[in-house]
Amino acid sequence: MNHSPDAIPLKPRSESLSLRTKLAYGVGELGGEIPNNILVFFLLFFLTSVAGLNPTLAGSVLLISKVWDAVNDPLIGILSDRTRSPLGRRYPWMLAGAIPLGVCFCLQWFVPPTTNQWLLFAYYSGIALLFYTAFTAVAVPHSTLAAELTTGYDERTSLVSFKAAFSIGASILSLTLAQVIFAKIADPSKKYLILGGVCGIIAMSAVCVCVWGTYKRYQAIQAQRIPVSLSSSLPIRQQLQIALSNFPFLCVIGIYLCSWLGLQVTAAILPYFVINWMRLPDHYFTQTAIAVQGTALTMMFFWSAVATRLGKRAIYGMGIPLTICALVGLCFLQPGQVGLMYVLAVMTGVGLSTAYLVPWSMLPDVLDLDELNTGQRREGIFCGLVVQFQKTALAIALFLVGKILDWAGFIPTTPGQSLPSQPESALLAIRWLIGPVPALVLVFGLVCAYFYPITRSVHGEILLKLLERRNSSKHL
Repeated sequence: MNHSPDAIPLKPRSESLSLRTKLAYGVGELGGEIPNNILVFFLLFFLTSVAGLNPTLAGSVLLISKVWDAVNDPLIGILSDRTRSPLGRRYPWMLAGAIPLGVCFCLQWFVPPTTNQWLLFAYYSGIALLFYTAFTAVAVPHSTLAAELTTGYDERTSLVSFKAAFSIGASILSLTLAQVIFAKIADPSKKYLILGGVCGIIAMSAVCVCVWGTYKRYQAIQAQRIPVSLSSSLPIRQQLQIALSNFPFLCVIGIYLCSWLGLQVTAAILPYFVINWMRLPDHYFTQTAIAVQGTALTMMFFWSAVATRLGKRAIYGMGIPLTICALVGLCFLQPGQVGLMYVLAVMTGVGLSTAYLVPWSMLPDVLDLDELNTGQRREGIFCGLVVQFQKTALAIALFLVGKILDWAGFIPTTPGQSLPSQPESALLAIRWLIGPVPALVLVFGLVCAYFYPITRSVHGEILLKLLERRNSSKHL
């Protein structure tokens, strides 16, 4: 039997996570989430209204890049599970991906000196493929650290709350930078390129800070572990089959998929809604997005505290219905109702924070169940699969958003010219995409949360059985 030093503790670690470790782990979230938030909020709009790309081709860029990103996720997850180095399994991937991540993100916002649609399509597709390769090398290993820095049910929720808080903070920071840069620079092509450069530098730095700040804790955990069989002892296809036969894992996939499919489609259509339907300047879009994310950040630690009393599933069932109601309300909003738009943005943020917090705090508990069932630790493949399903569905959804806008007669902007007036059919499509469509997807997320079976007591039983098994192995 193969053995690994990256195994699970013989007994639960009594020393609590330090604030430094939690902060460093949270900072690592900036490496992926600052670029990701800028892309979600701005890329489709940038491609159609700055670079001058046809909406269908712009949606195709997103489809190709996201599908490639989804293919990368389980692959890099498996490879990181198998990696052995003095730095451990995850850190070499994070450090190798940091610089390409920042450079390619900056190049994503460069407007080539051509109006040829296919040359523009080729450029943005190629850069996106390179960017998402680096992005996955950073994001998937970072996500697995939540299961490798602590084993406690509630402590994991606390650790993930820092991850979620920095994820929301990344959105606020990136949107604030966008507003400042956009206010000072009038040229659309220049302001997006500068934003990409600044955010790329921050992302690279955040990855390095995360590695530096969590490495000591990671090594301390590894020193307490006993060997468990490597996941590489099984073929990849069999590993995938085992993972996908884990019912709680399928519930987590459903929660995460529906949460981000609904909310990121809303984020992608939000600039069109604010600028084309509400007829407001572009800085109102960033203010609206900041209102959503600022509220989510404020509510994050409230929901984390409530989860220690009521459980992870319960807070999702309390928060997401508020977001659903707010999204439906946006569909009926009329031009001029700016104050109500901000009220609905705040209401959206109250529920949004549970979508950041719940899926990633559930996943480490699923990993413990998988170890109980199989005797293996495979954080990488599980994290990779979660993100793969989410990104594949999101890629298809964003492609359809671009296609629907094209079908509805949306008029792209020629570089250097003012925004054209959109036909009524395009405005109606924007209103449906901002509210009812993502709200319906979130309803399915609530169904998945309802059937999620691992409560605090169930997780305690899982840890007890693992402890009994390890003690038996120790005395053999």
